Amino acid sequence: MKAEIGIIGGSGLYSMPGFEAQEELNITTPFGSPSDNYVLGTLAGRNVAFLARHGRGHRLSPSELNFRANIYGMKSLGVERIISLSAVGSLKEEHRPQDFVLPDQFFDRTRGRVSTFFGEGLVAHIGFSDPICPEMSRVLESACRAAGVNVKPGGTYLCMEGPAFSTRAESNVYRAWGMDVIGMTNLQEAKLAREAEICYVTVAMVTDYDCWHPEHDAVTVNDIIANLVKNAENACRVVAGAVAEMPKARACKCGSALAHAILTDRSQVPAATKLKLGILIDKYFV
Repeated sequence: MKAEIGIIGGSGLYSMPGFEAQEELNITTPFGSPSDNYVLGTLAGRNVAFLARHGRGHRLSPSELNFRANIYGMKSLGVERIISLSAVGSLKEEHRPQDFVLPDQFFDRTRGRVSTFFGEGLVAHIGFSDPICPEMSRVLESACRAAGVNVKPGGTYLCMEGPAFSTRAESNVYRAWGMDVIGMTNLQEAKLAREAEICYVTVAMVTDYDCWHPEHDAVTVNDIIANLVKNAENACRVVAGAVAEMPKARACKCGSALAHAILTDRSQVPAATKLKLGILIDKYFV
């Protein structure tokens, strides 16, 4: 079974209303194993693939994630669009717990993570000035409003290394820079999705304020869990609505991101590299 829309997030989505799981697929990629099996099924009449980013049971820390395998697996399933759901901390008073933010920018504070498929004799430089698919962002904003979720379109997602959260000094610096939310995973996904010519959107679900907030220390684990549960419930409704309203054909530029990105002389690319990246580059080597 192939899929047209991929969803990356928590395992709670497997039981979302309207999702009919049909098979579970263990995929091996040239970059190793993805976080978990892909769960394929239908939602709102569309073929969808779900992946638990951290593995079921939350076994993988952000620094351990095999981002390349996760996105390559989606590409091998035929996925053209990815909805990425991510719990985040808020860096602005206006982004309150249980709000959803649809960032249109990223800022990288990770260290040494691999976030490209290229190398090994093949050089490509994708354009990444606008890392989020605008078409998908509009669909998700509409789906949030239809589901009664308070949504904030636009803003910057600061991607930190983790797994520890920020110091108060770091949190205040990020606020001074004008960042909106903080998380640990989505920048690498967005870069790799762009290289794979897959449309990508982040749904940043606010669980709490980061440690800059004067009331941060008064927040209990139970408070955060309650927000996580409510966000998961809202995410199920938002995803179902977005999948139902997603246009069949893509009108954005995401599907041709590599058209002018490959710099290496085609005749100089090693055969092993061409084979490894075939599903990404074959159409540019005919």
